[in-house]
Amino acid sequence: MVVETREKPYLTVDAGGRYSVFVPTARKESAGTTWGHAPTAGRSIQLSDFLVAAPSDSVKTINSQLARGKNLLLTAGVYNIDDSIAVKRANTVVLGLGMTTLTAVDGAVPLTVADVPGVDVAGITVDAGAVNSPALVRIGKAGKSGSSGRHSDPADPTTLHDVFFRIGGPHAGKATVRLEVNSDNVLLDHIWAWRADHGNGVGWTTNTADYGVVINGDNVTATGLFVEHYRKYNVVWNGENGRTVFFQNELPYDAPNQAAWQHDGVLGWAAYKVSDSVKTHELWGGGSYIYTNVDPAIHAARGFEVPVTPGVKLHGLLTVNLGAGTLDHVINDTGAPVSTAAVGVPSYVANFG
Repeated sequence: MVVETREKPYLTVDAGGRYSVFVPTARKESAGTTWGHAPTAGRSIQLSDFLVAAPSDSVKTINSQLARGKNLLLTAGVYNIDDSIAVKRANTVVLGLGMTTLTAVDGAVPLTVADVPGVDVAGITVDAGAVNSPALVRIGKAGKSGSSGRHSDPADPTTLHDVFFRIGGPHAGKATVRLEVNSDNVLLDHIWAWRADHGNGVGWTTNTADYGVVINGDNVTATGLFVEHYRKYNVVWNGENGRTVFFQNELPYDAPNQAAWQHDGVLGWAAYKVSDSVKTHELWGGGSYIYTNVDPAIHAARGFEVPVTPGVKLHGLLTVNLGAGTLDHVINDTGAPVSTAAVGVPSYVANFG
């Protein structure tokens, strides 16, 4: 298994009190820390090359500075985002400090990244607002197919590190998709995409969200993908040569009944869906859990749904019942069911494909 990784950018200060942001380079076939035996490979960007933003700064101000070639350092706080923060320049860094939160206003997509290489986005939480957003973060232009117009670089991938999403929880929110990746050669390094199951603004018709993460680009790698409680597929993978290392999921708790949570003659929706047209995909370590406590009689046909083709391989899969509902299979029609007959006891499939 050869998986590309990239450590997240971080703020540094030298002996003279001068601040900068260090951006590690991407690595392949690596293990352990970058600093154990030698200095970390990467580049340092002086703080004067950043807009140091505060929640009082408008999207217009932020985009104006990005267009002038600045990077973006978001100080802690809640930013009300009524238009997209648009990252268009290759190798731009967007770094949040503390609990930096971007909240969608009037259905905006709070953050978009163009089809360019080397962008690093790290340390932000993105919240849905009261008006439905089509997406909360969009990487690459929506609706692209093939490589036309894409300017990605496998040696310098655009990367998202520690990027979290909430629909409901702090307040009611709605979004069709949380994270949409249309570009090729993207790394997702620790993503938590949560449709709230508790907190404020929570309910089947209150914090509506169909899909958690949708991958349309090719050669996208996710390391640490946590996607929970979406009303349809939690993950949809349409691109080729996708790879995931560790996927965690809870299916929606709050489906009111089986009629509300089924499609095309299939009970429920799979947590992780690889599209039928995909020829190459691999996952190592994936789990999906069921707890349909509103209607414990609900079934989901499967946790993972993939095409049966030689290039699609999944390893180390499990499903678990947490106290309500039934998951009939682990992947496609393979794997024993989990139900309240054995709460907390996993059903395993070691390898598929």
